Amino acid sequence: MEGERSFFSWKYGHNFEFLSTKDFNIKVRCTLCVGEKVLSTFKNTTSNLKKHLESQHGTVKLTERVPPSGPKQRAVTSAEGPTPPKQQKLDFGAKPVSDEELKKLVAQYIVEEMLPINTVDLPLFRAIIKKIPTSVNAKLPHRTTFTSYLEKEFTEMERNLKAALNEIDFVSTTADIWTANNRSYMGVTLHWISRTTLERHKVALACWRIRGRHTYDVIGTEIKNIHSSYGLLNKVVATVTDNGSNFVKAFQEESTPKDDDVTFSDLSEILSAENESDGQLSLPPHRRCASHTINIICTRDVEKHLTTNAESRAVYRSSTAKCTALWTKSSRSTLASETVEEISKRKLLIPTSTRWNSFFDAVKRIAEIPMGELNTVCTKLGLKCFKDQEYQFLHEYCMAMKPLTAALDILQGDCPYGTLLPTLEIKTIKNVYKHKNIDYRVKQLLTAECCTTAPLAKSPASVPSATTSSSQGEMDFFTFEAEPEEETYSAEKEVMDYLMSGYDLQILHKVSSIKTIFLKYNTPAPSSAPVARLFSLGGLVLTPKRNRLSDRRFEKLLLMRYNHWFTRSTLLFPP
Repeated sequence: MEGERSFFSWKYGHNFEFLSTKDFNIKVRCTLCVGEKVLSTFKNTTSNLKKHLESQHGTVKLTERVPPSGPKQRAVTSAEGPTPPKQQKLDFGAKPVSDEELKKLVAQYIVEEMLPINTVDLPLFRAIIKKIPTSVNAKLPHRTTFTSYLEKEFTEMERNLKAALNEIDFVSTTADIWTANNRSYMGVTLHWISRTTLERHKVALACWRIRGRHTYDVIGTEIKNIHSSYGLLNKVVATVTDNGSNFVKAFQEESTPKDDDVTFSDLSEILSAENESDGQLSLPPHRRCASHTINIICTRDVEKHLTTNAESRAVYRSSTAKCTALWTKSSRSTLASETVEEISKRKLLIPTSTRWNSFFDAVKRIAEIPMGELNTVCTKLGLKCFKDQEYQFLHEYCMAMKPLTAALDILQGDCPYGTLLPTLEIKTIKNVYKHKNIDYRVKQLLTAECCTTAPLAKSPASVPSATTSSSQGEMDFFTFEAEPEEETYSAEKEVMDYLMSGYDLQILHKVSSIKTIFLKYNTPAPSSAPVARLFSLGGLVLTPKRNRLSDRRFEKLLLMRYNHWFTRSTLLFPP
């Protein structure tokens, strides 16, 4: 009867009807199941019955049975030993979701998966949502109400971003123009380094519709307006764009002084015109995209160099022509693609003009195929076979271009502007020549910058000295008198402490002037790849089937997706 007593003392045992016992097992019937559901369990355990309740009656809220407390029960308990600790209450039902939580979960699904907003009106989708346990009066809104909810969330995201930017001293932007479905958009992303954690952060600022021709004056005006809308006119240390002539001219026209006639204005009128914005907006310093520049070197400049010599021009054109014929054949014919994959055990990569390193990657894939297999593929496809000189040229081309392409892949990642020079030196310049006295030049530049950015609190003229009298002049600090070391600021000492500290960035918290320089010059990105990734997401949002999506709503959906507004786990815009 010990096994039966274990079953009868179980707090959920009243949901089962005891039938019989045999050897070490007992048979019971579940009172919650429809019909005669007979279960078997071991005498000393109720694990099978627990599993049955979890799998078959998980949505049923179970109640515990109050254990008997009579003299007989107390006698049995005292005879068997001390009372076991009370088990935690089992709750097989899911917690109900509130109305706000339900809307946030659905918004996260719609925005992150880049689905149409009318998904909330689909009958099958609403049928799935109804299966989620919700609190009282919690109901999924329809498209119109749900759109208003997304509008409110976007406004909240903009407000948080503007509040966070007030606490940031240095920011940088990347800008580019994207065209899709006969529409043109100006995209801008923002980057900064947290002063406390020294981590890089990025967000998307805008994806505005541009109408008309993409001239330099239109581009300059749009960038100014985007910066002005977030109050960034005096905080942007640089804007990174590609080498497009319209972008380059927009910043050149801004920085080039115009030879106009000298005009005189009333000072009182200038000071009173505080609310007028004409003539007050200006573009920040311009940085050309290093990745785009390297890509131009790897394609146009290399081609120009190879075609200057008759011998190299012949082998270059013949080998690239055969590669192009192979790419065209395999991309237009499924039979040709299957033939290449069957013989070489790999698929060919097709170069794309808008994707960096794509030509190198495509040539490298062909060069990886053994020459015998490569010519077999060409023969079956009816193409000209590769000669030994052409096949050797492909290998030498990949060997020569590998350092540049490796540098391009590094620079288009999420890295600071300070990565540019070491990457170029290690990957490319190191193979040509070695810079002399570069450490000394870096030390000189840091020292000069520290002297200009050092706060007034560190200035020796503002530090009181116990060894000087009040009659001394303000130039007395140039004399080498004995003064406490902690009261004298030395730019060279601060630079040397930083350069000898190793590679740990946390040392920046101890050298405030170097930290300010670090934040100022490392905030820009060496590449405009972040805004290109914004456009990649835009292509998934503004699909041909959604061409009726308004420009403003498209921008809001895209920015919330790029900034991960609904999936953030911590502070989205840390200062």
